[in-house]
Amino acid sequence: MNKIYRLIFFLQVFLLGCTPRVINENEITKKINSLDLNIFAKTGEKKYSIKSPYSIYDNIKNKFQFKNTTINIFYDGKTKYVINSDESTLSNKNNLVELIGNVRLKTIDQDDDYLYADYFMWNIDEAKYLLTGDVRFENKNVILTSVKAVLGSDNVIEFFDPVKYIIKDDNNENIYETNSENAYYDMNKESLSFKAKDKRVRSRIYF
Repeated sequence: MNKIYRLIFFLQVFLLGCTPRVINENEITKKINSLDLNIFAKTGEKKYSIKSPYSIYDNIKNKFQFKNTTINIFYDGKTKYVINSDESTLSNKNNLVELIGNVRLKTIDQDDDYLYADYFMWNIDEAKYLLTGDVRFENKNVILTSVKAVLGSDNVIEFFDPVKYIIKDDNNENIYETNSENAYYDMNKESLSFKAKDKRVRSRIYF
């Protein structure tokens, strides 16, 4: 009989211990459908916007998790980049954006410029974007691939060793393919430059 009473007592304690946990989980997370979030600078300018058909907000971590994300990054009141991904997170008081899975960045000023990666990170306080995984840049002139790249606010992409690049002709046919160490593509000037570990070895191509 004593064993039965003990079992009932432990069962009650277990149930009481679980109940607050379920309530807390419901309180700290909030599911949001069709989210359209705009983030502004202290000066009042729109910095970026995030659209997602489904998202979760964590009150404790102050963190958003998004599905099928579309992010618009603004400069001087105009959209500069449009980025899509399977998933993304927004954290660190809206200052850290991370995109994961099938990341695609499209430039607005250069219609044919696309940048792809598995992972994209943007620290809002810095003017650089980090891309890792299967990184690929492609436009009408060239295809560049690497495992890591950094895009600066000046529209220059730095690709880290090893870099593979393909030059196209006027008919969009691949005419030249080779490997190199670090490479830099300037989207504004449409120029491709290289720098080897031996700093005396440098080259630049204009399209």
